[in-house]
Amino acid sequence: MKEILLIIGAYFIGSIPTALIVSRKFFNIDIRDYGSGNMGATNTFRVLGSRFGTIVMIADMLKGIAAVALFNLLPYYLHNELERTNFMIGLGLAAVTGHIFPIWAQFRGGKGVATLFGMVLAIQPVVAVCCVGVFISVLYVTRYISLSSILAGVALPICVLWIYNEKEVFYRVFAVAVAGLIVLTHQKNISRLLKGHESRVPILKHRDKRKLRRKS
Repeated sequence: MKEILLIIGAYFIGSIPTALIVSRKFFNIDIRDYGSGNMGATNTFRVLGSRFGTIVMIADMLKGIAAVALFNLLPYYLHNELERTNFMIGLGLAAVTGHIFPIWAQFRGGKGVATLFGMVLAIQPVVAVCCVGVFISVLYVTRYISLSSILAGVALPICVLWIYNEKEVFYRVFAVAVAGLIVLTHQKNISRLLKGHESRVPILKHRDKRKLRRKS
């Protein structure tokens, strides 16, 4: 019963509509009425700029971390590594579900990528850092957050299954399922990327200007 209550609590944490709060507080708009219509970091970068996009991304990652940390409220899981990992995954997935279907925002949320990586960061920090490294590298080169998210998601099972050879079956299945889910939820972005219509986020403008000056 306690586990169920904590999972519900994790869902409520994930449901905190960070992007919606920021867009209404600072711009008096509903972020879901602009751009892709998603309430996530990617759309916030696109609509509100890099400063507020970064704020939303960090806040959404913290939701995943906070949700996973709820396992500390049950002493049993502090001394049982296998059960703890499984319960942490359950808490994290509840938070991701809350982000995608937030009860505080009419169940219209984002894609849950930032919250998902916050969850992985809390469960296995080294793997999360590797995925974040992939994300930042791809973002620096392309300025496509969608492509960065997809490749970082694909990097998750690569790290879990082959690089670190994780033995826990549930975690291995989870990593593969996450990669598939991220690719699935980014179908429209993939289509726009292939057509060359995907929007780039407004970062590294000075670098782009220097390149243009060199070419001219």
